[in-house]
Amino acid sequence: MRKYMIKSNIIDDDSHFGFDLKKLARKILKKTSKLLKVKTKHKISYIFVDLEKIQQINQTYRHIDRPTDVISFAYVDVEDNKKLPYELGDVFICKEKIVEQAKEYGHSFLRECAFLMTHGVLHLLGYDHQEKKEEERMIALQNQILNELHITR
Repeated sequence: MRKYMIKSNIIDDDSHFGFDLKKLARKILKKTSKLLKVKTKHKISYIFVDLEKIQQINQTYRHIDRPTDVISFAYVDVEDNKKLPYELGDVFICKEKIVEQAKEYGHSFLRECAFLMTHGVLHLLGYDHQEKKEEERMIALQNQILNELHITR
């Protein structure tokens, strides 16, 4: 049996999510690896932070002084370097935004968390949503991954 190729490190200070974050990350990364045909081993870190911390990160690195839901930092720009590094990067996810957006969109906390985790890893793999076509492709991939995992709205 072939192992999935992207593994994760979960960094979370005190959250009680009500589900196993490591198991969720494994499922998402296994499905993403298979779907995108990732054939080399990689690692990412999911770092769960509060509103204050995500706003600070957003201000420091994007010059936007407000909180956001997820920010990804790739260690290497995939477009510039077609070969993916072992350490892909870090995905910062705001815990309060998970709760807020789950309520706003009328779906579960699990679904919103899975969406943001998937969104983050796709950024590390070189996907973006700056242009309409890129956004459509990224949304389609996110939906396909979550639907195949039966994590629906």
